[in-house]
Amino acid sequence: MAVVLRLKRFGSKKRPFWRIVATDKRSPRDGRFIEEIGYYDPKTEPSDVNIKKERALYWLKNGAIPSPTVKSLLKKEKIGK
Repeated sequence: MAVVLRLKRFGSKKRPFWRIVATDKRSPRDGRFIEEIGYYDPKTEPSDVNIKKERALYWLKNGAIPSPTVKSLLKKEKIGK
């Protein structure tokens, strides 16, 4: 099973709110996930990002591949490489 770290969309129309989740690569964007490791709210000023550092590092060490957006959020929060 290939695990990826990606965003899962919540919120209403034109008011997105994203959760950062570890999920199987084959599952749909807003479908089943393994674990929620944080959230991202782009509408606040500045953007609100909260990531459970130890869980993100756990998944990265076990081979999870972050999506480009999650990779930039991890870099912004100084998690991982």
